[in-house]
Amino acid sequence: MGELIIGNGSVVTMNGDREVIEDGAVVVAGDEIVDVGPTDRIDREYTAADRIDASDHAVLPGLISTHVHVSGILLRGLGNYRNLYDWLVNVKRPGTSAMDAEDHAVAAALYTAEALSSGLTTFVENATGSGGGYDTSLLEGKFDVYDDAGVRNVYAYAFADKPPSQAFVESASDIAMREPDVNHVLPDETVADTQDALDTVESLIERYHGSADGRQSVWPAPYLATIVTPEGLAGAYELAEKYDVMTTTHTAEDAYNERSRRLSSVEYLRNAGYLGERALLGHCVQVSEADIRSLAVTDTKVAHNALANCALGSGIAPVPTMQNYGVTVGLGTDNVPNSDTVNMFKDMEIAAHLHKGHRRDAGAITAEKVLEMATIDAARAIGRADSLGSLEAGKLADIVLVDLDRLSLTPRPYLPAALVYQTSGNEVDTVLCNGEIVYSDGELPGLDGLYDDLKAAATEAAADVIERAGLGSLRDRTWTSINE
Repeated sequence: MGELIIGNGSVVTMNGDREVIEDGAVVVAGDEIVDVGPTDRIDREYTAADRIDASDHAVLPGLISTHVHVSGILLRGLGNYRNLYDWLVNVKRPGTSAMDAEDHAVAAALYTAEALSSGLTTFVENATGSGGGYDTSLLEGKFDVYDDAGVRNVYAYAFADKPPSQAFVESASDIAMREPDVNHVLPDETVADTQDALDTVESLIERYHGSADGRQSVWPAPYLATIVTPEGLAGAYELAEKYDVMTTTHTAEDAYNERSRRLSSVEYLRNAGYLGERALLGHCVQVSEADIRSLAVTDTKVAHNALANCALGSGIAPVPTMQNYGVTVGLGTDNVPNSDTVNMFKDMEIAAHLHKGHRRDAGAITAEKVLEMATIDAARAIGRADSLGSLEAGKLADIVLVDLDRLSLTPRPYLPAALVYQTSGNEVDTVLCNGEIVYSDGELPGLDGLYDDLKAAATEAAADVIERAGLGSLRDRTWTSINE
């Protein structure tokens, strides 16, 4: 006996055979999937207290974003037309550093609401206590929001324990001159003691990992190879092994950063003992084929942030080459002030087209592979392929229903391609996480009552943060046809 049957849908299982079961059903008991199969068989073999009719719906595993930054959602719309370091110095760091605990909580609620409403049930959040500081009290409100919302969250606590080079600091200072009214936080102001940083991560793991009915996870996250010592990197990997979790870091995102190094970022991570099955590297835009071989032989995973990398002018990661070498690549949605969206369907479509155009090869990547990158490959990338990423008996019941009765999805001769190329995300009408309905027909039961009006609360918080950070000139910019 199950507790819930989702029946009569087109079930895109993402199992080993990549079965798509027309008129299929999923049986849920507690937080797990009990069975998946044709509706007529499921109805003969199971009864359930509740039932969802998924007629004219695709039934998918919950989408997984392998690399996100949550709090920056309050800075949405301010980061346009800026390359990475200009954006970091003049938008991201000043803005998130000006946020207090309530701002972070409001941002978490807004982010989670948008994520769940577009089918994103799991995300890996890269963040520190604040916009570079290490005050863990700022995290508590966010964790409470994630718990209330019912989402599955990995909190990757980032740290930097190595001062950036003087040339880098001077370059950041020069960039800061572009926006003189902004309250800047330069890179050399956010350096932590190595052992203090590792101790902080360990305390967070012991306190929060496995909380919220198992939905909350904590990882160590050296922020960036160039500003973390070998000791910090090795210590992070050791913590990952000790607590059976993953570790993640930003890697080779920008050409300037790679050109300024004697070793590539991947080589540096390899020499520090950081590469391996527990490591997830965000971006990997500026990597060589030798770097990719190192990733492949060590089973290091990659988070591909296609839309954000394009928005910042950082380049296009050589994902088809990585995949041809056998590297596991999951999709990430990265910073909202880059792409201005949390919507994984948008990132899937971009990724599915981007590499074809860049390679001048229409077969460089397929819609099916991109759908894998948002589900089962993403689950592998975060070390959770045994419990997430596909609709199979024994896996956790993270399930998304997509309404197919739309003009934009008519006709749809091949469903996997239609989900990637024809779906915008607003077709999602029901989402389960851990077996609980967390989104249904525009309602988010876990967030009801948290704010009288979430949109109003987020708009007010964003206005306050912009004022405190001195970002008003970015908000009040004039029409731009050609950027200076």
